[in-house]
Amino acid sequence: MEHTEYVDLAQFERYIRYHFQNKHLLLEALSHSSYANEKRKTRKCNERLEFLGDSVLSIVVSEFLFRKYPDLPEGELTKLRASMVCEKALHVFAQEIHLGEFLLLGKGEEHTGGRERASIQADAFEAVIAAIFLDGGMEAAKRHILRFIPNDPEEEEPIGFQDYKTQLQEVIQQNPEEKVEYVLVGESGPDHNKAFQVEVCLNSSVIGTGVGHSKKAAEQQAAKEALSLMGYGKA
Repeated sequence: MEHTEYVDLAQFERYIRYHFQNKHLLLEALSHSSYANEKRKTRKCNERLEFLGDSVLSIVVSEFLFRKYPDLPEGELTKLRASMVCEKALHVFAQEIHLGEFLLLGKGEEHTGGRERASIQADAFEAVIAAIFLDGGMEAAKRHILRFIPNDPEEEEPIGFQDYKTQLQEVIQQNPEEKVEYVLVGESGPDHNKAFQVEVCLNSSVIGTGVGHSKKAAEQQAAKEALSLMGYGKA
């Protein structure tokens, strides 16, 4: 089916739970450069909105993390934010609101699978954020963004998460007699900002150590170190 600017904007508004006063902003947010190029002077592409949306997204997520984790150091906050605003994460968020179905693409981009392309959907997701911001203000944009943010990002497996424990288990299973065990060897810090230290053992021999703000995160870091020491991947 060829998509035109007569997409069902009302349906998309239901998906995002926001009603636009200025529909032209929404159309612009959904318009890829390939579509705008075909329409020449009658249609703007979403690149400028993407630029603005990137900044709005960053400040909302930064504020959320700053307030959620009052004792987390800057470096850890930066890592958490990066996992929540990366292309993989935005692509997943875009799929949750069926964004690909409503994109306005040029014929060439349409025929080469652009509608499903992660980068195009992620960029459009940021453009929609900017459109909401311009149409309804920061609070409206904030409500929209926070729908996609887990309540406790530290305990969530981030988008693009690498499951080092599973990878290690798959390596060890090549020798059925081998046994892997994770042992909590220490914890420190106040209750709201604990650090856990875990050792991963192979047949009672320590093969990796990890530290994290949850036992699960520490186990993942221990498995990551073990894989690195065994020659699988980078620590």
